[in-house]
Amino acid sequence: MRLSFQSQRSENTQTLFRRLGYSPDRFQNVGEPSFHRRFRNLAYPRFHIYIQVDTARELSFTIHLDMKQPSYAGSAAHSGEYNGPVVEDEAERIKRLVETLLID
Repeated sequence: MRLSFQSQRSENTQTLFRRLGYSPDRFQNVGEPSFHRRFRNLAYPRFHIYIQVDTARELSFTIHLDMKQPSYAGSAAHSGEYNGPVVEDEAERIKRLVETLLID
């Protein structure tokens, strides 16, 4: 699911996502920062966000739910949900919180 926000932000992306309950991923693709939010203290399942556009006027990213880690060494494939009620609920939570953190 893709989300975009058009507004002047009051803080940097890492701080914004930390305030939303997300942590930066240790292994990130160059030029594509990513963050995750766990459900409890387990590694999976977790929400995973990839940033596509990050400027002072626009923040655009995709969110999905990683159900488990990749099954094969060297593989990025995993069991993920890109739509559905759980992902939609998290997207709504992010929208509500981001709207309170952005400066118009």
